[in-house]
Amino acid sequence: MKKALLLTVLAFCFIGCNTDKLETSVDQMLLGAMDNAASNGNHMHYLLPESSDLASIPSPAYNPLTTPKIELGKQLFFETAFSIAPMHDISRQTYSCASCHIPEAGFMPGRIQGIADGGVGFGENGEARGKLDIYDPSELDVQGIRPLSLINVAYVRNTSWNGQFGAGLINTGTEDRWGVDDPGTQFNNLGFEGLESQNIAGIILHRMVFNEEEVTRNGYAEMFDLAFPDYPIGGRYNTQTASFALSAYLRSVLANRAPLQEYLRGDRTALNEQEKEGALLFFGKAGCYRCHSEPNLGAVQFYAMGVNDLSDVGAFHTDENDKKNFGRGAFTGLAEDDYKFKIPQLYNLKDASFFFHGSSKRSIREVVEYFNQGIPENPRVPAAQISPLMAPLDLSEQEMEDLVVFLENALYDDQMNRYVPESVLSGNCFPNNDEVSKADLGCE
Repeated sequence: MKKALLLTVLAFCFIGCNTDKLETSVDQMLLGAMDNAASNGNHMHYLLPESSDLASIPSPAYNPLTTPKIELGKQLFFETAFSIAPMHDISRQTYSCASCHIPEAGFMPGRIQGIADGGVGFGENGEARGKLDIYDPSELDVQGIRPLSLINVAYVRNTSWNGQFGAGLINTGTEDRWGVDDPGTQFNNLGFEGLESQNIAGIILHRMVFNEEEVTRNGYAEMFDLAFPDYPIGGRYNTQTASFALSAYLRSVLANRAPLQEYLRGDRTALNEQEKEGALLFFGKAGCYRCHSEPNLGAVQFYAMGVNDLSDVGAFHTDENDKKNFGRGAFTGLAEDDYKFKIPQLYNLKDASFFFHGSSKRSIREVVEYFNQGIPENPRVPAAQISPLMAPLDLSEQEMEDLVVFLENALYDDQMNRYVPESVLSGNCFPNNDEVSKADLGCE
């Protein structure tokens, strides 16, 4: 009798201590909707691996993930010491990869357009960065398209808004276009995926230099040795190995502590009721999942949604004739691909201040309203190119609000600072090292 009573008490305690984990009817509906939306029929399709679970993070065999390589990439991403080939000496060693991919801004610029070489200042999250007076706009290291977020980029094998970087996959058959309009795409010929190819091109484009002299001068030789022990000394300290380290680091930058991730791991209280209602809309009525289909809620697919370009919002060194405005078509040379852009991932958009490739929207609410109305805003995009998915969603005001709450909060990992080093080996201020930025950032 006493044993039975004890078992009853223990069972009651177990149930009582785990009521916050039990599924409600709403949870069952949501999990069912996610099962229906997932390409493999299982809601766990959307679960991101732990950043320490290197074997579960997608990565190519030629650049396997290792802790020393990731740690090196983490340093290099924020290091300003290698920016030694600027247009003017005043910008020497003043910018880094993180100048345009700021963790506090969702690993995107804090302003409409990223500025590396030729930029000055930071503000709080990069919003106050501007142009140095000595620079002509044509000399600035800027792009005529908004940089994408680098969160969850492990799931992106052909990178950039038009998918132009990376051999194979969607770029099979485009070999005759490599290096034609964008010299950087010549690195697809190395046979690498998008991250490695784009990072090699980016190091050169952003006027950085990696060689044995600079690596040693700035104290990184030992980290390169640990990261690439199988490489001969003569081929260990260079642009390619720097790219491999950066790519390894970026693959580890996963928003795996967002509430939706905790929910998928079994904590059904990780989402509140409104967030669950928003999730039901995302994976159901609103149809967001049709495009945002991968585990990172993005996809390497291209659609014309008719949004305005960066040239429409007063950005530097771009105009309405900028080839980047033609999206995928600018790379493939096919008219049928014109104005089509890649589906971006959706985590940590709460930190962003600008949305779409042309920074034409200023809030997630504006983005949801744009898709709910289903009316293209860019008159230069022919109606025949607009995706049939760009149609009114007929969401009510309450449904739009629920969807916004889901996107803002359920997909928000508030601990992204774990991917930021406490310091870089050079001792420089980061992500920027110009005098105005140093004051903004509180660097001595």
